[in-house]
Amino acid sequence: MLTAIIYIRVSTDEQAQKGYSQRSQEEKLNKYCKDNHIEIVQTIFEDHSAKNFERPAWTAMMKHLNMNKSTRPQLILFTRWDRFSRNTANAYYTITQLQKLGIEPQATDQPLDMSIPENKVLLEMYIVTAEVENDRRSLNIKQGIHKAKKEGRYMGRAPIGYLNISLPDGTKTIVPREPEATLIKKAFEEFDENTSVRSYYKIVLKTGLK
Repeated sequence: MLTAIIYIRVSTDEQAQKGYSQRSQEEKLNKYCKDNHIEIVQTIFEDHSAKNFERPAWTAMMKHLNMNKSTRPQLILFTRWDRFSRNTANAYYTITQLQKLGIEPQATDQPLDMSIPENKVLLEMYIVTAEVENDRRSLNIKQGIHKAKKEGRYMGRAPIGYLNISLPDGTKTIVPREPEATLIKKAFEEFDENTSVRSYYKIVLKTGLK
């Protein structure tokens, strides 16, 4: 009978934005193993991004596999390739490392026979799609922040001397907070470039700014 580690990964953002669930992944993987007569030797849960393999649970698993040859499974199973990785280069490197240990990584919903060269194209498509999605999300966030600033909205934490507020229409912005605002303004107006920042900082603290 084949043996397998089942790997269940979902980041906090994915749970919030897409409703990904560790439970649904576990149910699918358990059923797959039961239907295919595969013995589950370990179930690993990971709450971390798949941008790279510097993940706590994955790192601990790899350390154990490298140190314990006799207990290595034949398979590491996950539901989809984006659960495994969202970075093409990292994915290929890690697949090679696992194969050297005699372990085959496999997505139960997107099965690929890695001995068939053409399947590498499919693998790349699965992972690149997830990688592009990550890049697009990051770009959208940056563009959203830039647009908000141009519109006079302040999305981040207010700097010293200001306070975060939401206007009646829901717009997020900042307003001066006293007495810090006046003290900050005065500090900038009276700044002397011939004075070191450290010594001027001490002077400003004496005005009452915390």
